[in-house]
Amino acid sequence: MLNRRTLIGAISALALLTASAPAFAQDSYDIALISKGFQHQFWQAVKAGADKAAAEFGATVTFEGPETESQVDRQMDMLAAALSRKPDAIGFAALDSQAATPLLQQAKDAGIPVIAFDSGVDSDIPLTTATTDNVAAAALAADKMAELIGGEGKVAVVAHDQTSRTGIDRVDGFVNRMKEAYPKIEVVSVQYGGGDQLQSTEIAKSILLANPDLKGIFGANEGSAIGVVNGKTELNSNIVVIGFDSGAAQKGFIESGAMAGAITQNPVGIGYETVKAAISALKGETLPPVIDTGFYYYDKATMANPEIAAVLYD
Repeated sequence: MLNRRTLIGAISALALLTASAPAFAQDSYDIALISKGFQHQFWQAVKAGADKAAAEFGATVTFEGPETESQVDRQMDMLAAALSRKPDAIGFAALDSQAATPLLQQAKDAGIPVIAFDSGVDSDIPLTTATTDNVAAAALAADKMAELIGGEGKVAVVAHDQTSRTGIDRVDGFVNRMKEAYPKIEVVSVQYGGGDQLQSTEIAKSILLANPDLKGIFGANEGSAIGVVNGKTELNSNIVVIGFDSGAAQKGFIESGAMAGAITQNPVGIGYETVKAAISALKGETLPPVIDTGFYYYDKATMANPEIAAVLYD
């Protein structure tokens, strides 16, 4: 049995050891990322950024998404499955800005911090959103389109969806900029192809056939933009195409002249900042409402510029 003097000594030694030891830190955070899809190179670049942050900050990151960006129900199933394993934090890129609210509420009730990335939700549950300013980026696309078509004429938009924040903001940014700044330019059609290249090709062709005097089309994400160029090529049209995102196909189209230029995001930065923000939240740090990851317009003349080349992906 310990006598009083021995017990006091043991307590003192334990206190000294505790004071000299570093504060406890979790060895590895478990972070589940649910993206909007896997079919575009954009999402692979986002994953690369998330993996980079995971290695740097000591986290285990899972990254998954539905086969196509039209599968909202499939994405909800993935989010529910992620919640069921009780990760430390969740990163979520919403295909539908409202559909996930009940599941995000479950995460909040369970004390699991949520970080939105790429596309936010109509909820204050996410602690921050790591994203491009899509309204401003699409407005820049409108400025470039207006410049290339001489400030007048008919144009159209082929976008990925009208439910995600990115789909809504890019259409609004482009259309509103045209209305506000270019009264002689008419946006005659806005259609949605789910980000699918084949579907977007057929949509582009139908728009071109219905509007033989069309001067340009804005493709609001990777698959949409590729589909627009394919439709233009099949009909031997010379319209101006402005795209969004990067990838080998779009870069090739710009080099060949089939696409005039595109807006590039910083997908690696989006993935990196999402994981970094999740870890900051788990440490109790305050996050800004939005983490702006930036964007650039690029064309054949500027693709090799160091600041732009750094955010283009293949």
